Amino acid sequence: MSKPLETRIHAPIDPLAIGAIGSIPGGASFGVARCAINGVQGGGQAATTPRTRILLWMLAVLALLALGGCGGDANLRGDAVSRIEYDTSGPFPVPEAIQPNVDFWRHVYGVWSRGQVAFHDNEHMGVVYEVGELPGTVQEGYTNEQRAWVKSREAMYRDQLRSLERKVRERTPLTSADKELLAKIEQGAGKGAVYGASDRLRSQRGVRERFKRGLEISGRYDTYFRQIMSAKGVPDDLAYLPHVESSFQTHARSSVGAAGIWQFMPATGREYGMRVDRNIDERLDPITCADGAARYLSAAHRKLGSWPLAITSYNHGKGGMANAKAQYGDDIGKIVKHYKGRAFGFASRNFYASFVAAREVADHPNRYFPEGVNYEQPWSYERLVLHSSMPAHHVANHYGVSTASLARANLHWRDPAVDGRAQLPAGSTVWLPAGSTRRVAAHPPAYRDRISVPSTATLVVRNDSGSGKQQAAKTGTARLASRSTSTSVQAPAAKPASAKPSATAATSTAKYHVVKPQETLYRVAVTNGISVDKLRKLNKLDPNDNTIRVGQKLRVSG
Repeated sequence: MSKPLETRIHAPIDPLAIGAIGSIPGGASFGVARCAINGVQGGGQAATTPRTRILLWMLAVLALLALGGCGGDANLRGDAVSRIEYDTSGPFPVPEAIQPNVDFWRHVYGVWSRGQVAFHDNEHMGVVYEVGELPGTVQEGYTNEQRAWVKSREAMYRDQLRSLERKVRERTPLTSADKELLAKIEQGAGKGAVYGASDRLRSQRGVRERFKRGLEISGRYDTYFRQIMSAKGVPDDLAYLPHVESSFQTHARSSVGAAGIWQFMPATGREYGMRVDRNIDERLDPITCADGAARYLSAAHRKLGSWPLAITSYNHGKGGMANAKAQYGDDIGKIVKHYKGRAFGFASRNFYASFVAAREVADHPNRYFPEGVNYEQPWSYERLVLHSSMPAHHVANHYGVSTASLARANLHWRDPAVDGRAQLPAGSTVWLPAGSTRRVAAHPPAYRDRISVPSTATLVVRNDSGSGKQQAAKTGTARLASRSTSTSVQAPAAKPASAKPSATAATSTAKYHVVKPQETLYRVAVTNGISVDKLRKLNKLDPNDNTIRVGQKLRVSG
């Protein structure tokens, strides 16, 4: 097993090893303290005297105080999480080849703050040259001063690494700084890794604060996500995946068009049952999107046969990982180290390791966030699936809530749906405040079929015992009471119908649905209140066939 990352970056607090901890941000080294200690030790018998031992400990304390000036809290916290025993079996194995990668991302998520930047090798993740402190006020993004500082540190290390590579190749003498740099490379990756090291230099900012905030937000959705994963037959710990994708930022968007905490691309979202158009974008609904993510991961596992490969495919695609498997089998360690597929870059190589690291940090909040995590309350809204299209204000009026409050819960509504310029489509989800469907049992009436009730109508509300009271209905529409009560509207009696009901009306007949643009098999099933399996059977589709076309006539009942 490779050594934990902490022994390479922030060594355990051992006075005799304090010089190996690393560099003070800004370039100052702990070498002075190390040389002083070594000088005392080199005095033969004098090194064993009580006076010498006292001097040794005093020097160590001074070095620790210097450490406090460069983010000492993070270093000490890092030491507390440095010794992790990884599982090499189970659904999420961590082979030795990628343990340095997992260690690195554990520190990014749970140890290094956003005020710290690690300068490291982008292939040999155990090689970290420095964890430096950003100058100036730390904000969400870099200031111009901080951006310039990062670039200058990168340029400095590239120059040093090029010089070191040349000296090693030409076998010329090395300076003490060269030897220290080479030792870091050899310890983390072997001596051969010095070649090309300057081209592999990368900087990574810590995200401890952002991860902690994501952990707090996850309290809102974790129960739902785990239920969805279990229902789809996949490990419920896949609920941790949004920590890697978006830090649970509900409106996260990538530069390539992915959106939401699960970061679905538009086409993939539609493929897995989400509506994505100018009015509704269900990629922004964390729970609806979680269902799509679970179905994607289930399909990826069926195709690839391994959870590490299925998880990596979430970033690199099922086809790309099938190619990797064809070359290296199921060994995620070999794939990460040796696969050179097109677009299999830094993000794809590290995606599975990032997931395992996020799972470790989220599973042990007290270890990484001893100050405590304030988890948000679980999602308490109720799901309503619309039977027909209607404007948002129509739904809000029916349940006696404001449109604005509904919009805050329904993150997938885009502006036209919120302000009434577009109707919410049939089959779409509306999240209602807890208790709404008990208080108002009936589904909202079709918007085109609104019925005006005379102002003289009387609303009779009866409780479970049968007693009740009358109340004048002053609005045009009477709301139905909850499931525990019955409600009726007394209006002027209608004239008896003169025509007898036809025989065909009483006979059950088949019902059909014409496929509209952007509809999926799942969406058609939800709209018509049946399961996808039943829809397939009614239309004689294969068990795994999701292919439908616009204008196709699908049987949905009978």
